[in-house]
Amino acid sequence: MQFASINDVTIHYQLIGAPADRPVIVFANSLGTDFRIWRDVIVRLAGDFAIILYDMRGHGLSDVGQVPYAMEDHATDLAGLLDLLSVKDAVICGLSVGGLVAQSLYQRRPDLVKALILCDTAHKIGTAESWNNRIAAVEKNGIASIVDIVMERWFTPAFRRPETIAYAGYCNMLIRQPVEGYIATCAAIRDADFSEAARKIKVPTICVVGDQDGSTPPDLVLSTAKLIPNARYEIIKDCAHIPPVEQPEALTAIIRAFLSSIGEKSP
Repeated sequence: MQFASINDVTIHYQLIGAPADRPVIVFANSLGTDFRIWRDVIVRLAGDFAIILYDMRGHGLSDVGQVPYAMEDHATDLAGLLDLLSVKDAVICGLSVGGLVAQSLYQRRPDLVKALILCDTAHKIGTAESWNNRIAAVEKNGIASIVDIVMERWFTPAFRRPETIAYAGYCNMLIRQPVEGYIATCAAIRDADFSEAARKIKVPTICVVGDQDGSTPPDLVLSTAKLIPNARYEIIKDCAHIPPVEQPEALTAIIRAFLSSIGEKSP
C-alpha cells in the first residue's frame, strides 16, 4: 500500500507503472466507494498505460480531514498527488463524484489534464433538497439506513440478486465508509455546479453512462456532454451507476477506443 500526505490529509493511492512513453490514466472513485471498484478495468489496462488510483479524502484508507468539504478540496488533493508523483497531462477518469473532481481539477489545474473520461456523472448532480435529505438520514441512522436505496441506483436488478456474491461486498464497502467523510462529500456534491465551467473544457472528453443508471441517468449525462465542446457520449447496456463493477469489459473497450482516437494507442 502507498500513502502520501497531501494538504495535511493522508491519501491512500496506488501507482502502477508502464514504459515512460505511455500515457497516465488517473481513476477517481465514486461516493461511498474506494479505488477497489476499478480493479476489473485496471487489470485489463495495466502494462499498456501507467495507472494511478487513489481513495479521495473521507473514503477508503484516506483520512477524513477537516469537514465540511468543498469540491475544490477534493480537486486540490488530486492535484497535490499528481504534483508529488511529477505527473502532468494525465487522462482523468472520474466516476460520479470522481467526475466532478475531474471537472474541478481541469478548472483549477488544466496543466495536469490531457483528456477527461466522465463516467456516470454530470455538470451538476441532484438538488439541494435531495442531498440535505440524504445527509439528514445518515446523520440520524447511519449509512446502513440508506443502503437499499443507494444499491437500487448503483446496480441493475440482475446484479442485486442473492446469488451475486460480490453484491454483499459492495454493500459492505458502502456501509464501512467513514460517516463524516460520506456526509462531507454529499455536501460537496450538493454545492458543486460546473454548468458554466463545462462549456470551457478544451481537452478531449467522453461522457459515459450505464443505460439503467439511477443516480445520474442517461439524459442527465447527455446534457453534460452537450455542454462540453466536441464531447463524445457513450451508453453502456445492462449497466447502472458503477460500470467498472457491472460491465468492466465494455468500459475498458470504450476507454481504449477513446484513447486511440486521441492518439494514445496501446503499444
